[in-house]
Amino acid sequence: MSLLWKEIRDNPMLWLLVAVPVVFIAASVAPEAHTLLFILSVLAVIPLAGLLSHATESVAAKTGDAAGGLLNATLGNLTELVIALAALRAGQYTLVKSSVAGAIVANTLFLLGASFLLGGLKHHSQEFNRANARLQAGLLFLATIGLLMPSAVASMDSASATAVLNKLSFGLAILLIVGYGLGLLFTLKTHRESFAAAEQAQAEEPPWPIGIALATLAGVTVLVALVSEIFVESVQEAAKVFGMTPAFVGFIVVALVGGAAEMASAFSGARKNRLDLSVGIALGSASQIALFVAPVLVLLSYLIGPTPMDLQFAPGVVVMVFLATITAMFVTNSGRSAWFVGVLVLMVYMIFAMTLYVLPDQTL
Repeated sequence: MSLLWKEIRDNPMLWLLVAVPVVFIAASVAPEAHTLLFILSVLAVIPLAGLLSHATESVAAKTGDAAGGLLNATLGNLTELVIALAALRAGQYTLVKSSVAGAIVANTLFLLGASFLLGGLKHHSQEFNRANARLQAGLLFLATIGLLMPSAVASMDSASATAVLNKLSFGLAILLIVGYGLGLLFTLKTHRESFAAAEQAQAEEPPWPIGIALATLAGVTVLVALVSEIFVESVQEAAKVFGMTPAFVGFIVVALVGGAAEMASAFSGARKNRLDLSVGIALGSASQIALFVAPVLVLLSYLIGPTPMDLQFAPGVVVMVFLATITAMFVTNSGRSAWFVGVLVLMVYMIFAMTLYVLPDQTL
């Protein structure tokens, strides 16, 4: 515990942890102060993301970057899952799908591109295991096909289209989960040697003991999920004050704040020349959301939702996910990166963000 307090004392960014209890108090005292809660929740997520970053690096130092990246992606996606479950229970399927698609695109483009940029500004060029990157991009491509099929069925002008769509979505959900599970078996068990880090930089400071790191990961992840819930409840009203459309909020703002923990770990890894950790977090998180989180939400909708949820996404959403996947496959094919590669990827994300920002107040 003394290591944790030392980290907080020596890192000024972690002093913002005072915002965590403040946002909980404000949410109970003034639940209608949406703009204030929005600002406080963002300030609270920043230091929590910093703690997650350090804890993840400590775990990765013991388990390797591949397993460390998977662990960070899993815990980071817990935030999106908690938010989606709350919306699922309320039957807000549009919000569920927006947050899922936004998280996939944000991780694939913003997280990956910013990691390349930040790492490239410190190091002339960097290398990473392209086998792992290509596998994750391939899993994303599989998920894109899974999203494309329900959209094609939904275009049928038939009274039975809804029943067909639900059956297809249910079957696809199971198929995608199986595909994701087999991917984990392939990377972590049967062909583990093929996915070792391309390079291992020496840590600038000794890692935390594994017990403290895992306890910090678990505790901070719970706090991030709770703060994110307050954020989601306040962001829609606060967005009106800042002139943001619902489409921009769902795909950009919610996705970026929800992925703050993963971003802190990925950016730190890139700056320390541990790009395998960064790529593993970015693409691993995106493929996990697409192949596991989204299908699980479809299956859970039969248990906790008012009606079954399908995998039909709006055409514009499918196009963005498809283009994000193609971009990731293109820039990770060589296993090398530089700062300008990151700029190109971020430009694609900025094109999406600009389009969503000027989009009229309607569902994409």
